[in-house]
This record gives sequence, structure tokens and C-alpha cells, in this order.
Amino acid sequence: MTTLYPQFFARFYDLIYSHIRSGVDTDYFLKKISEANGPVLEVGTGTGRFFIEALNQGADIYGIDISPSMLDILRSRIDKKDQHRISLQSITGFTLDKKFALVIAPFRVFMHLTTVQEQIAALNHVYDYLEEGGLFIFDLFVPNPGLLERGMNEVTDFEGENAPGETVRRITSSHSDIVNQITHVTFRFEWSEKGKVQSETWNTELRLFFRYELEHLLTMSKFTDFRIFGDYHERPLTIGSKDFLVVCLR
Repeated sequence: MTTLYPQFFARFYDLIYSHIRSGVDTDYFLKKISEANGPVLEVGTGTGRFFIEALNQGADIYGIDISPSMLDILRSRIDKKDQHRISLQSITGFTLDKKFALVIAPFRVFMHLTTVQEQIAALNHVYDYLEEGGLFIFDLFVPNPGLLERGMNEVTDFEGENAPGETVRRITSSHSDIVNQITHVTFRFEWSEKGKVQSETWNTELRLFFRYELEHLLTMSKFTDFRIFGDYHERPLTIGSKDFLVVCLR
């Protein structure tokens, strides 16, 4: 797993995803955190989209991420007394001094695990860090066959202001390798700063998952009790579902 977010992506992360994602998954995960009867771990905590709000609401929450650029921003936003709650670690091999009532890996974190070995290692490692009766919740997108076939070429999926008079634009392209179930994504950022236009590009990969593959994968892990839902209201999967929401019980 080598998904290290570059500094320029981390810089604009909150601006973009507060627009794209906040109305999609925020209420669900914050509710799960508030209901947890014990410590919570967020895997892929990033710049703190969930973490900061949960901490402000009094949650006993901890976070790990593998991208220094993301954690640097999060560290700048929380009090010194809470710095111990976040660390630079991977889902496949983190070390912490407690077990958790809830572990979450929101917004496609699991899709950055591109091999079966990594996926099983992650599931089993999380299992070992859950309290008895604890939950592991993660999400993935349901592959769109049409989009997988045609790909996406130079689509502007965000345009806004980072500061008065300073614009940010993200242009996204993708193509999928169906045999290896990998989607290759290219993000190009263009932004203005002090009268100059700057541009940076980042390439990453996401592992594609399908329903029964997910079930087989989970069956191979230490988890024996799990459910796969079709949205953030925990409704059943349907032909129109855009998300897999996976809830695993220890």
C-alpha cells in the first residue's frame, strides 16, 4: 500500500471534500462514533474530517494515517494535549496500547489495499484490536460497469475559491484494468496564488471490489459475523446502490 497523499492534495483536501462528501457520509460515521461504548479508532484519519468533530463532541477517538502531509494538517488543528491521539501508521500493522469498541475506515480507505494479502492482513489486524463485541465499519464504491468501460477523461469535478480571488480546480481522469480490478486515477490540480497559476498532478490506484468477492474475503478473515449494506442508512444492497457499507462484528 503506497497511497501517500502529496502536500498539494492535502492542502486542498478539506475544501474539496467538504463540498463533495459532507452530505453523504458525515452524519452516519459521527453517529456511530457517538454511540460507541469505548475508545474509537479512525483508520485513514487524514486532515480530520471526522476526527476533529468527534473529538470536539467528547469522543475518546484515536487516528492513524500513512500520509505525513495529511497528518501535519491535522496536528496543526488540534490541541497539544491531544497530539498523542494521532500517529503515522498503516492499517496492516499499526501498534497501539489499547483495544477499541469501534474501528472505522471511511471514504474508500480499504480500496487502497490492492492485494489480497494486504486486505486479509488489514482485516485480521483490526480484528485483533477490537474489544469483544466491537465493530469494524468501512466503505467502498460499487463499480459502475459503464464507467469502467469508458473511463473518464479530463473531467472537472471541483472548482471553487481557496481564498478571496484565488481559485482551485481539480481535473480527474481514470481508466480501469478489469482483469486486475484496478482503477488508475489521475488528479490534476490547478490553482492561482499571488497572481500566478500553478499546476500539479498525482496518480493513484484503487482496488475494485464486487459483492461476492467481498463476502469471500471477509469469510477468509477472522471475522465470522458481518453484513454488507447498500448505503449509509444501512439499507439492503440493490441494483441502484452506489456504495458498499461493510459492518463487521467481533
